[in-house]
Amino acid sequence: MLAVTLPIGLVVGIALGALGGGGSILTVPALVYLLGLDPRSATTGSLVIVGITALIGVVPHLRAGRVRLGQGVVFGLLGVGGAFAGSLLSTTVPGDVLLVAFAVLMLVVAVMMTRRRRAAARNGGVSPAEAGTRTAPMLALRPFRCACRVAVVLVATATAVGLLTGFFGVGGGFAVVPALVLALRLPMPVAVGTSLVVITINSASSLVARLGQDVTLDWGVIAAFSAAAVAGTLVGARVVSRVRPDRLNLAFTVLLVAVALYTAAGSVSQLL
Repeated sequence: MLAVTLPIGLVVGIALGALGGGGSILTVPALVYLLGLDPRSATTGSLVIVGITALIGVVPHLRAGRVRLGQGVVFGLLGVGGAFAGSLLSTTVPGDVLLVAFAVLMLVVAVMMTRRRRAAARNGGVSPAEAGTRTAPMLALRPFRCACRVAVVLVATATAVGLLTGFFGVGGGFAVVPALVLALRLPMPVAVGTSLVVITINSASSLVARLGQDVTLDWGVIAAFSAAAVAGTLVGARVVSRVRPDRLNLAFTVLLVAVALYTAAGSVSQLL
């Protein structure tokens, strides 16, 4: 089993380290189709793996000053309600239906990454979100305005991310990073580092919500997968400096679509 678990965990970790938000979404399909776990055990095990990887991964960002700890904790706590709701909701959904929904989620992430890549290409390699942060200091010169709309968007986004984490067992970084950039005006590197704090809190709260559920976990597989994923994130961080971001984005998008179609085909056939 280790001969399969370690390489898979390493690949997932590399994707997470190189691409940030969205990399951990491959964990559940890997646990189901390559390691033989049932969907509910896979989503629960994924919470452990993603949580541990994010917790360890935040350390170098924290040392480099790329983490707004207070804002990350607040965002994470705002999503606790959604995480509990998503965890409870997942128990009412049959395994094959859960996998079909997960395939749809992967396709949505693939579309988001494609749009981000094209927008960055139009802006000379800088995404609109990153470009927006450059004008953030000018906000201080404007007359005071109620930030109610921003607060509503922040709470809604945090709740939605928590719901995704609890239901699917994913980190939700693909939604957290843009939210931190657009709503809190964090620079992209800081948003990536801060998102790991959010992911850790959401994963932990979702896992707590599942403690009373009848789920069997293979702790040997989870430990090996987590260790390989953590190592992979270190490798992925180095890959970023050597490969163009748009090429990494494109390669990961293609992989996401392929895995999503495979997941949907296998699950839909079981439902028919």
